[in-house]
Amino acid sequence: MTDLKATSPCAGLAPTTIGRCTLSEVEQRTMTSIAPFRGAEAQVDALLKAGSGLGWPEANSSLISDAARISWFSRGQALLIGVAADRALGAHAALTDQSDAWAVVRLEGEAAEAVLARHVPVDLRGQSFGIGATARTELAHMMASVTRVGPSAFEVMVFRSMARTLVHDLKSAMEAVAARG
Repeated sequence: MTDLKATSPCAGLAPTTIGRCTLSEVEQRTMTSIAPFRGAEAQVDALLKAGSGLGWPEANSSLISDAARISWFSRGQALLIGVAADRALGAHAALTDQSDAWAVVRLEGEAAEAVLARHVPVDLRGQSFGIGATARTELAHMMASVTRVGPSAFEVMVFRSMARTLVHDLKSAMEAVAARG
């Protein structure tokens, strides 16, 4: 009988530092997709505030606390990260466990914006994409979610099956930016 061993999406691929950037895998966390039923947005917002201290995020933004983050994920959908969703939300929204579905990496360093600019068609400079800003966008040829989590730090999420490609593409961009000085 084969012994199966659970591994993270980026096991053996990160961390790595190239030039002025570090790429590391973010530890697997609880992730729940929340899609309010029509007309239940206010109840979902209130329950989120009561349960996690975070409400419903505006489009292209995230609300962040020490333990959790809720990020806009698409029209009428958000992703609660870091804490379990209150079961009472199920009466007002469709809840889907996404915990094992995503590969999540953190790209940080003074060249992080330049690295992402090689693959993301969104202006990620601090003056237009501040801390907490989030975008569902293309990264190279993959659909991704990019969130600024610090002055020079981003979390990038892609489907778990794309983890190796994500790390490869970001490392290549890191090398190119580092080569420029």
